[in-house]
Amino acid sequence: MWKKIMAIVFAVALLATMLGACGKSETAGTTTPTPQTQDNTSENETPSGGEEKKKDYLVYLITMDLMDQHWASMDQGAKAAAQELGLNYKWTAPTTGKDDAAQIECINNAVADGADVILLASNGPTTQVATLEEASKAGVKIIYVDSPADFPAIQTLATDNEKAGEIAGQEMLAALNAKGITSGKIGIVNVNSATASTVAREKGFRKAFEGTNFEILATQYGEGQVDKSQQIATNYITEGCVGIFGANEGSTVGVGNAIQESGSDIVGVGFDKSDAVLQLIESGALLCTMAQNPYDMGYQGMKTAYAALTGGDTGPEYVDTGVTVLKKN
Repeated sequence: MWKKIMAIVFAVALLATMLGACGKSETAGTTTPTPQTQDNTSENETPSGGEEKKKDYLVYLITMDLMDQHWASMDQGAKAAAQELGLNYKWTAPTTGKDDAAQIECINNAVADGADVILLASNGPTTQVATLEEASKAGVKIIYVDSPADFPAIQTLATDNEKAGEIAGQEMLAALNAKGITSGKIGIVNVNSATASTVAREKGFRKAFEGTNFEILATQYGEGQVDKSQQIATNYITEGCVGIFGANEGSTVGVGNAIQESGSDIVGVGFDKSDAVLQLIESGALLCTMAQNPYDMGYQGMKTAYAALTGGDTGPEYVDTGVTVLKKN
């Protein structure tokens, strides 16, 4: 009897199992999947208990032009840091030289392209302010390299231009005195009257001659263009100047070329470092140049950009990147 009962129980259990299996097959399309942990964190969100996920940040470097070796060196520094930090990076500038309207267009294009940070070497203190205000409202962070505008920024990385200009004046004054020249006319070839960095250099240069018998002539502007600066320097030579100062790379090359072509022993002192400038120093056409550190401006500026984007310490508001006097070897 017991064996019969057990056989009946086993048969009932087997029938129930078969019916259950069929039921699963019929309702497979509506069964609830086993819950799984999903990472729904967007690129800008921070996972709980984890580090911030990386966003494809875009940083622009906008300089005064694309021609000067000074800006190319700055681009190299910015590019190196961007690669180290994994940042997207673009360099742009007016293609026709220092042009306020063209630089404003560069800023607007960077904003439209989704720039998170702009490293800017501003053409002037006021011309870009309204554009920078709009960029800031759009969420773009501003960092100045070489030349600031009159608009708040996270940081400015630049040469102490007035001090560097004074050093340039002191170098010229010492060279003139060594030749026994204690008076005479001195010319200045600057970029324009609005670029804050070169205006400060001129101010420092003039300061070095205060209290002397030298006459600093009215400044002439070559817009940083070599040919135009050379013509201005040639006119200074015709006026009998004993020294000429070039306030940036293009101005300096123009001054050196004019002195070299004239065959005179006028003391030429310049600003910025390039192959052309160094060749003019080696040939004796220029006494020296004040070499900035544009690579450091670009490199450190990109580091500051990364810190600003990731909540890090951006450091002081102003960083003096230094200057070196380069003379003939």
